[in-house]
Amino acid sequence: MPILSREQPEPSRAELHKARRMAESFGADAQRYDQARPGYPDALVARIVTGSPGPEVLDVGCGTGIAVRQFQAAGCAVLGVEPDERMAKFARAHGLQVEVATFEAWKPAGRTFDTVIAAQSWHWVDPVAGAVKAARALRPDGRLAIFGHVYEPPDEVAEPFAAAYRRVVPDSPFSNQPARRPLGMYQAGYAKFADAIRQTERFNDPEQWRFDWERSYTRDQWLELLPTTGGLTQLSPDKTAAILDAVGAAIDSIGGRFTMLYTTLATTAVRAGTS
Repeated sequence: MPILSREQPEPSRAELHKARRMAESFGADAQRYDQARPGYPDALVARIVTGSPGPEVLDVGCGTGIAVRQFQAAGCAVLGVEPDERMAKFARAHGLQVEVATFEAWKPAGRTFDTVIAAQSWHWVDPVAGAVKAARALRPDGRLAIFGHVYEPPDEVAEPFAAAYRRVVPDSPFSNQPARRPLGMYQAGYAKFADAIRQTERFNDPEQWRFDWERSYTRDQWLELLPTTGGLTQLSPDKTAAILDAVGAAIDSIGGRFTMLYTTLATTAVRAGTS
């Protein structure tokens, strides 16, 4: 789909981490974001936790705390770093510990962690500077884990969305993108994360993980999620409504629900050295 969600790297924009307006648009409706966005595969969380030296986790760009809660449920103590005060406020209201800052500007104040995660957020971080800072924040043998979802609705939903988006927002750079993009495009983005990690010379060789799963969406569930994606978060209410009407009609025409095939990709590496 020609949208940029919080988690999806946009390969054509090499310096996406500088696009602060887009990065900070997701907190416009933090409650909707938290309710509509999916969590992460339990197998991914378990693999990160068991492959880390201890339970203390730093979550970079924690948002409303979707990943935080999953890692807490797995027995971890989690500190979140989040640049959007609205997202951080929501997370704090639900009992999570969050400090407001971009990761590049965040002050560790001598604290170190067993794991640094970035759930759907690393493409908003300077890739090399971020990896260097993650290494400094990690204890010996600590793990950096960068992960996020790739999702593409079926053609019957994706094509009407793309057509409506081109009609309603013809001048947007997203209007020129195809309705569906190959998984390989996103895998290339995660490979670039690995290349940036290697450049720091502070980690063992990165690994690439993949988890495939699916989720069924009703019309209302999908229309609740769509406004939390980057292609829509900055649109006026009337333009958003026009796009949602078109997508809703498309879902109605196929029976009012569809199955989404998800792939969750991860780039992960263990900090090298013993001190």
